[in-house]
Amino acid sequence: MKRPTKAELQAAIGKAVPDVIAPGLVVLFVGINPGLYSAAVGHHFARPGNRFWPALYEAGFTPRLLGPDEEGELSGWGVGITNLVSRATAAASELSSEELHLGRVLLEDRVARYSPDWAAFVGFGAYAIAFDRGKVSPGPQEERIGPSRIWVLPNTSGLNAHYTPARFAEVFRELRVAAFAK
Repeated sequence: MKRPTKAELQAAIGKAVPDVIAPGLVVLFVGINPGLYSAAVGHHFARPGNRFWPALYEAGFTPRLLGPDEEGELSGWGVGITNLVSRATAAASELSSEELHLGRVLLEDRVARYSPDWAAFVGFGAYAIAFDRGKVSPGPQEERIGPSRIWVLPNTSGLNAHYTPARFAEVFRELRVAAFAK
């Protein structure tokens, strides 16, 4: 996958990245919104240094480490990806609480249409704002989106210094075990 140029990153402002979604998913990962790098290349969690793909693999969601450009293979393992807000920004902090609330409404429609077993939010803060929660703890939540249970995970951005790669794998593995234990 070719690294985008500065001009391509600028041109990605406001663009969306297509959902990786299908009926019958076990886990639908919900990112906050696409970063400019992801929007420029057209794939989720694509910025080098983002720990999403290694965490997915190390947790056992995929049998091998996928690159962002292989995201289309996820549905074969019962996994998909969408975003709370579709508009690409340089930083999630550029999103308003109104955008996050509207994103929740649109996400609820999407989740109702596809009915994954779990909607797994990748980021505490955006989830807390969108769902009007105070402090959010990682893991399963009490509320649901329709029949879908909610799980909250830490943001996998390389800027999140609170989690090591091993800790990301551990919290993702907890979700996988809960989601695929049938």
